[in-house]
Amino acid sequence: MKKSFILATAALGSIFAASQANAQETVVVNEETVAVDQVNCKDHYYSSSADNWFIQLGAGVRSPFVENELPDGSQKHHLTATYNAAFGKWMSPYLGWRISMNYGSMHWDNDAYSKAKTANANFDLMWDMFNTFHGVNTNRVFSIVPFVGLGGTFAWDFRAPDSKILKEGNEYKHNSWTLPVSAGLQLRFRLCRYADFFLEGRASFYGDNFNLCAYGDPVDIDISAIGGLSFNIGGSDFKTYNRCADLAYISSLNNQVNSLRSDLAATATALATAESQLPCPEVAPVQETVVEQTNIIGPMMSTVRFAINSAEISSEEMVNVFNVAEYLKANPEVNVSIVGFADEDTGTADYNMELSQRRAQAVFDALTNTYGINADRLSVQAKGSEVQPYATNNWNRIVIFVPNN
Repeated sequence: MKKSFILATAALGSIFAASQANAQETVVVNEETVAVDQVNCKDHYYSSSADNWFIQLGAGVRSPFVENELPDGSQKHHLTATYNAAFGKWMSPYLGWRISMNYGSMHWDNDAYSKAKTANANFDLMWDMFNTFHGVNTNRVFSIVPFVGLGGTFAWDFRAPDSKILKEGNEYKHNSWTLPVSAGLQLRFRLCRYADFFLEGRASFYGDNFNLCAYGDPVDIDISAIGGLSFNIGGSDFKTYNRCADLAYISSLNNQVNSLRSDLAATATALATAESQLPCPEVAPVQETVVEQTNIIGPMMSTVRFAINSAEISSEEMVNVFNVAEYLKANPEVNVSIVGFADEDTGTADYNMELSQRRAQAVFDALTNTYGINADRLSVQAKGSEVQPYATNNWNRIVIFVPNN
């Protein structure tokens, strides 16, 4: 009986020891994956305070639609000259504003030939339809720009027998102040970066006392058509902001973080296994093998991104040029092609080819002049917008490094 009890106790002890050993060898590692949400990236455009101002000068004709009838019942609308000057600013590629001023005379028939002089100023809101519906292009040759306005008009020097509106003291008025609302359409033709030719028509709507004659229709209308030149002041390009611009770079960093997490988990498992086997038996010494160290040629991960219509390397992107320079210094046998691109939604094919050349050349100059890389190890290529390495349009404003060996 005593012998049986001793054997049973020994068996239980062996089972407990085995379970303890197994427990020491089991290591649970929770690996967390950092993910980047895929979103629909879109450029947001804005103008700096000094850019996208313009001055407009023009001339044309006008015709008032007011009380207009001779004693014999005939009607005739007279055309007279009008002169225009304006200044304004495009706040974005889609919306702008201007102060537009007009001067001229108006002629009409109200029982007799009548005329007066007018001066007008309007505050207009302008909308670029083509940039809205066909993508932003600051070099577009032709644009349609509807506008609406609110202003003030002063009319004086009336020579109109039937323009008889009394003021206080039973005296007739000889001038008028009115507040018109207006709407129109401008056709804009790009001549060069600094000048446009425009044609526009405007309809201004007044109260019935516009010509100091109040009967008939309750609204007087003044129609004008002018043409002229618009001169761009400051830069004519827009700055862009895209909250997803760094998405690819963030995704690459997350992949590296997840890879390091995986390596750390494997190391933790191996360490736990080794600790469970302590104390370990002595093993024969392992003969040390000396491995000659060589430079490792890894993947060329850096790229250099640019703002729209720009070949200037920003301070944020200069760190990527620095990383490539350090890579080339550590791997002297590697030569690199510097390949420039431009996005296809902005500019013409010829312009984008020249822009991509300037972008690649800017990176070449930074590597050679700033970081001392031998120019013989570098070559410059321009792909323009014919080749788009990325499906997202604004990602293609980029320079990519391609190892040649």
